[in-house]
Amino acid sequence: MQENKALFIIFGGTGDLAKRKLYPSLFRLFRKGAIQKHFAVIGTARREWSDDYFREIITQSISSLNPTPKEIELFTQHFYYQTHNVDNTEEYDTLEKLANKLDYKYQLDGNRIFYLAMAPNFFGTIAKHIKSQHILSDHGFNRLIIEKPFGTDYESAKKLNNDISAAFDEDQIFRIDHYLGKEMIQNISAVRFGNNIFESLWNHHYIDNVQVTLAESLGVEERGGYYDKSGALKDMVQNHILQVVALLAMEPPTTFTDQAIRKEKINALQSVRIYQENEVAQTFVRGQYSQGEINHRELKGYLAEEGVNPDSTTETFVAGKLMIDNFRWSGVPFYIRTGKRMTEKGTRINVVFKSTPINIFRNKEEDIKAVPDMPKNILTIYIQPTEGFSLTLNGKEIGEGFNIEPVRLDYRHSADIIDNSPEAYEKLILDCLKGDATNFTHWDEVATSWQIVDGIRDYWDNENPKLPTYPAGSMGPIESFELIEKDNRHWIWQPDEWYKERGLL
Repeated sequence: MQENKALFIIFGGTGDLAKRKLYPSLFRLFRKGAIQKHFAVIGTARREWSDDYFREIITQSISSLNPTPKEIELFTQHFYYQTHNVDNTEEYDTLEKLANKLDYKYQLDGNRIFYLAMAPNFFGTIAKHIKSQHILSDHGFNRLIIEKPFGTDYESAKKLNNDISAAFDEDQIFRIDHYLGKEMIQNISAVRFGNNIFESLWNHHYIDNVQVTLAESLGVEERGGYYDKSGALKDMVQNHILQVVALLAMEPPTTFTDQAIRKEKINALQSVRIYQENEVAQTFVRGQYSQGEINHRELKGYLAEEGVNPDSTTETFVAGKLMIDNFRWSGVPFYIRTGKRMTEKGTRINVVFKSTPINIFRNKEEDIKAVPDMPKNILTIYIQPTEGFSLTLNGKEIGEGFNIEPVRLDYRHSADIIDNSPEAYEKLILDCLKGDATNFTHWDEVATSWQIVDGIRDYWDNENPKLPTYPAGSMGPIESFELIEKDNRHWIWQPDEWYKERGLL
């Protein structure tokens, strides 16, 4: 692997994200040779740490990767710490001097990556000082990585973007969505554009509906205080789900480059119908988990979670129907759902193809109208925790007659492949090093996503419709099943049925 040169300046270098994700990802890149001799890392935060103590923290954060003593020594000697108050201009001057010193020491060619692993309300202040105190390099690349949430609605996101854009150009801003770093999310494009059997059918002539499910079996855990101010719509739909929908719905790019892919994703998102308030009630459902039991284990309700307002009306579940108003997807609903405390953890996509027009295998005596449609072909893309694909076809049932039954062609990545595949943050940091923005979100994508979500949020906030509940351990409120059933369809993935059949739910 080719070595990359860069100085990483991590604001929030003592935080949980840095310790759990960033430092282990940098070590994996170091071990693979993507960064070697010509890199350095400056961690900044309010805490008064020394370089030596910082390096001890780095050693602890990578311990699960079983580094050798030699690897630890070679890796951690590239890490430096600076106590830093983001509002103190003088401390940015100190940071600038350290950055220049390390640039010379490690021969970094002026390449700098600024990672804001902090709350978004600090983004504007940090970006302004990075520019005003001349920390931007004038002879290498300057790239800014920022984490979600990017705003709380369109207006706050726009203000945040304006603040950042005063210091960085759009092509220098890398808005990270770790879902886009997952192997099978990136495989969506491979399935579509690498197989004519699918791309030639990828339109409203042959596809009946598309279903995207992001289910979490855990509750809000220690994030109760944060989650209660956010909810499932903002936490999952505005970013992860709409990004997946964009990849599924976009037109084929002219070339497989970040600019071409971004262009088509933006076009797809801008084609998603923005509902008026009176339409939201017919197309979106929310819910909140209540006390439940699964596999003989009692689960508490959302209102009993630590940090949650006992009178909270925050949704922990969202299901909805998106319509994409362009020629390719005319009339094809994209059903989405996501929630906490559902039956199983899993992210999967079901592409449901239309049935053959007539079931020719009926008995001659049977009335055509009385014969059910042929089972639909279904392409399933498994994102997590299992990774792979399945395709449901129709075949003849063994025995007399000519009864048709579904047959599943199934492929799953082995546990070894999954264990050894690059972690999402590792892949995304490497993409940023290479200047590849394919798997990051452009401002136009963020803006359009908020415009889609804001209309739904406004209806829920202004009209305050009923907030259904669902037992913890189930697949959501009954209203989410009714939402799709009124279109004479059903959710393809229903893991709760397995538990119900065995008396475990």
